[in-house]
Amino acid sequence: MSADLTTKFFDATFANPFMNASGVHCMSIEELKELDNNSNAGSFITKSATPEFRQGNPEPRYYSVPLGSINSMGLPNKGFDYYLNYVIKRQQENKNDNKPIFFSVAGMSVADNLEMLEKLQNSEFHGFTELNLSCPNVPGKPQVAYDFELTKEILTKVFEFFKKPLGVKLPPYFDFAHFDMMAAILNEFPLAYVNCINSIGNGLYIDVDTETVVVKPKNGFGGIGGDYVKPTALANVRAFQQRLRPEIKVIGTGGIKSGQDAFEHLLCGATMLQIGTQLVKEGPSVFARIEKELKEIMDKKGYKTIGEFRGKLKSIE
Repeated sequence: MSADLTTKFFDATFANPFMNASGVHCMSIEELKELDNNSNAGSFITKSATPEFRQGNPEPRYYSVPLGSINSMGLPNKGFDYYLNYVIKRQQENKNDNKPIFFSVAGMSVADNLEMLEKLQNSEFHGFTELNLSCPNVPGKPQVAYDFELTKEILTKVFEFFKKPLGVKLPPYFDFAHFDMMAAILNEFPLAYVNCINSIGNGLYIDVDTETVVVKPKNGFGGIGGDYVKPTALANVRAFQQRLRPEIKVIGTGGIKSGQDAFEHLLCGATMLQIGTQLVKEGPSVFARIEKELKEIMDKKGYKTIGEFRGKLKSIE
């Protein structure tokens, strides 16, 4: 009997833990519908929304490289109402659907985020909301989650009124002191989950033939994804899984392009898994392939369910 990838995430049950990463294959309703109806993704998330339509940074702003990608997208999206109207309509058309989706917001200011979250709180939306505190590619806008005091201030204001399931998208951290400090803040709030990690900010990739950078915004600086970031992503998943209250789940994002990568994220303690760079490279068929590969690994190891090994990474005695 093949391994069962059924994943329980709070009150929702998904066929498997796989999702797109926000920003990939989710700009338009057509792309979201493809994830919903024509892929093996267990769930999916909308593009990070700003209150109004946003063009994003000038092209070229995404570049695929052998071991991953570099991007400086600048939060292009069709605006908050576009995505809210879609998720509400989808709920109305799928009343018996037990596959709630994830709605991402990433305002350009604290006021933007509070405004959008208030609208979500007062709406009929009953999925999961993700507050993106970690976009590294908007010129002049620092990553909020590197400012610990501001993060605490924002979450304090949010939870004064927001009562629906809320997670936060985090940037990568590189120091144990920062893991400890951020986890202590997050543990003060009734968060549903954290998402580790967003891209590693402000990397640089060079085309040696032309002796130029490969993306236009910010003089070539951009967020790094793919194989490059997997060790950092695994470390962040593991670090927060060990430090957060058990009620706060961890979504693993970064460098997942095979069943083995997915297995490693789950072994570190992730509950759901988001795929970004490889989804760009391969398209929505990536979910079926990685699902198959993960089942094969579990079958070989004798695991019937993910729960038998999730979070059970061993240390060397």
